[in-house]
Amino acid sequence: MGLRRVAVVVAVAVIASSVLTAAGITDQERQNLLSHMAMTSSWLIDELSGLSEAQTEFRPKPEAWSIAQVLEHLVVVAPIYWDDLQTALKQPTGGERSRMTDANVLWYGIDRTWREQAIPTERAPGKLHDIRAGLEAYRKHHERLRQFIETTRDDLRAHIVKRQGSDAYQWALLISTHEQRHILQIRDIKADARFPKK
Repeated sequence: MGLRRVAVVVAVAVIASSVLTAAGITDQERQNLLSHMAMTSSWLIDELSGLSEAQTEFRPKPEAWSIAQVLEHLVVVAPIYWDDLQTALKQPTGGERSRMTDANVLWYGIDRTWREQAIPTERAPGKLHDIRAGLEAYRKHHERLRQFIETTRDDLRAHIVKRQGSDAYQWALLISTHEQRHILQIRDIKADARFPKK
């Protein structure tokens, strides 16, 4: 076998190996993420539809967030969470594995018996009073993530998001379940007996 042919065979083997090891996101994973994101996005918009200023500014307790602040928090964290995802994807893949399961991430969006306090850089500063403007900002961030999930060929399971110890697939799912968690918070605010009628 000539030297040139050997080089071609080696090159083909390297390419084939890289294709096999860089499996990318599966069709099922992609559909699961897109379905969850569509659910939370439409649910959030529905919960905020038709609310008055008095309703969006209502606080069940002095220290509690208003609905406007919940939305503001989602707008504040969206670029932070996006950067965390992109940073993880730029890191080389290694032997590190996620410390959580997909079920853990899904339950995070449902079970609010354990309440968290947002870290200072992710708290709502209380400057958002126009719900339409807040929703427009939310939609912009949501659409960027949706387009990424729809088109990416990255192996999201092979990259770890350091702050959470999850893989990048789980982090993208967590962005959506985090929204779901706050939608449930909005529903709790609206269920308060003192919530304004209009």
